Amino acid sequence: MTSLNYHHLRYFWAIAHEGSLTRAAERLNLSQSALSVQLGKLEQQLRQPLFERTGKRLILTEAGRIALDYADTVFQAGDELVSTMQGRPVDRRQAFRVGALTTLSRNFQLEFLRPLLGRADAELVVRSGTMRDLLAQLEAHEIDVVLANSAPHHDARSDFRGHLLDQQPVALVRRPGVKSIPFRFPEDLRSEPILLPSLDSEVRIAFDRILELAGVRPIILAEVDDMAMLRLLARDSGGLTLVPLIVVRDELAAGLLVEVCPIPNLSETFYAITQKRRFPNPLLGELLTRAVTRK
Repeated sequence: MTSLNYHHLRYFWAIAHEGSLTRAAERLNLSQSALSVQLGKLEQQLRQPLFERTGKRLILTEAGRIALDYADTVFQAGDELVSTMQGRPVDRRQAFRVGALTTLSRNFQLEFLRPLLGRADAELVVRSGTMRDLLAQLEAHEIDVVLANSAPHHDARSDFRGHLLDQQPVALVRRPGVKSIPFRFPEDLRSEPILLPSLDSEVRIAFDRILELAGVRPIILAEVDDMAMLRLLARDSGGLTLVPLIVVRDELAAGLLVEVCPIPNLSETFYAITQKRRFPNPLLGELLTRAVTRK
């Protein structure tokens, strides 16, 4: 294999960051046709398509995303060389891009990502969104993993994989000192107002099924689709709150909330969703191994 042509790599790098041949050609002061030829030569040498062409848009392929990471490293190394020669500090880190459901427990996210916090060789990027948006970003190689509380739907056209990371008990909690008599589940929910996760939550769906089978219709004080807000309402409202215990772990430890009643046969699951890739991010393997070992 001949040596890599770094001019071709620079052209690809500019196209990827600009997002179009037109803007990259203007930036490099080249014609679009000349730039396209140079890109084709790099793809031919690497034996991989680097972009998918959708109309006028250029979308990075998986190989293109990997090539861009390497190109960023190569040209960053050049900048670091100049900085070193001029006595300025340098920063060399690998990016790890995470997508997390907006409703996912922050405590769980922190536990999963903790091994990367403070590491000098890792740059952590966390994005929030809906499952549909995050899976689209995962498929487009814009993020390395999606953290969710349900496994991805699997079919013949999908190559998403769900890694079960943890299962956390779910319970009813409230502020201490509200009532001293024992709580009877589920009977007392006929008269006790309750704060619940939204109907989009797997926990809520399973909880509603339990109450329906028991013939209990609860008095719903509020429905919340954000776990951080549910935690705050549990602390401030004084009412019963259905919540995975990991969400209110700190409040329970500090005595701001107490566990009133565990919900039998109900737990929240946490998944890392990945996509089959030829060039997976090595940091992802480290985190998944740690999570499975800890489970």
